[in-house]
Amino acid sequence: MSRIVQCVPNISEGKDLDKINYIIEPLKNQQGFKFISAEPDQNYHRTVITLIGDPEEMIEPLMTFINRARETIDLNHHQGEHPRMGAVDVLPFIPISGIQIEECIHYATLIGEKIAAQYDIPVFLYAKAAKQPNRINLPDIRKGEFEGMKEKIKEEQWKPDFGPQAIHPTFGCIAVGARIPLIAYNIDLDTQDEKIANSIAKAIRQSSGGFQYIQAGPAYLEDKGFVQVTMNILDFKKNPMYRILETVKMEAKRYHVNVMSSEIVGLLPKDTLTDSIKYYEQVLGIAYNKDMTFQEITNKAITYMGLRDFDIYKIIEANL
Repeated sequence: MSRIVQCVPNISEGKDLDKINYIIEPLKNQQGFKFISAEPDQNYHRTVITLIGDPEEMIEPLMTFINRARETIDLNHHQGEHPRMGAVDVLPFIPISGIQIEECIHYATLIGEKIAAQYDIPVFLYAKAAKQPNRINLPDIRKGEFEGMKEKIKEEQWKPDFGPQAIHPTFGCIAVGARIPLIAYNIDLDTQDEKIANSIAKAIRQSSGGFQYIQAGPAYLEDKGFVQVTMNILDFKKNPMYRILETVKMEAKRYHVNVMSSEIVGLLPKDTLTDSIKYYEQVLGIAYNKDMTFQEITNKAITYMGLRDFDIYKIIEANL
């Protein structure tokens, strides 16, 4: 069986399309893996890139990609809604088929060592690849961001796993890891009041007493004129999308605010959608069909969850 991982590097550039295209060009038209998408966001000033295929074949193209980001992104002149500590901020390997998480840890460690050795960039191993308990959760590593990391990295507890104990002056540092599929999910509110989005985020995120496996915060999308509750669902089997969406709708009512739509950034497993579709069809008294096509799943997800800018190729299995 072929070994298939999903790799989702994020770069701290979401505005300059020429710069983005230059950085991601080494990841295109390669043997052994597919370049699925690059999703730039001007408000977050960030681009999420998705690759699927053999991790062995990804290593050298990813090294060239990281070097191009090092050459062209200067975080001293970067501002956006999304927290960041590096030009390539995060680089996770995610097992999809024919491969175990232990192998993903191996590839995360391998490329982490190469990044530090070749480019003099500090590397933190996170999630399943973490060597220390304070590095399992990415927000704990990233806290303070690029600006705060200049002093934080000098502390013994934040000495990087690889590379110098000082940030790269323009790149910053990078988190490399291995994890199960994470759902990057944003819910759009019909208000410009970021305090409301923050209050709702507090109600659902684990760190504030909300749901386990949920990281959430507020974001204002200036070009769209509304705020989002932006989140990562770390384990969709323990806390499915429908539960989070319906809780956000309920919390929004106290502020007389409506949920307009929602969006997925990157890809997600088919089961993430079918679990939620099953819930909504049970509510509506509709017989659930477990043999839906990808297009039927896509259509129902858009209808029930208000997903915007969504198509079948956001589903991991549709790309295999």
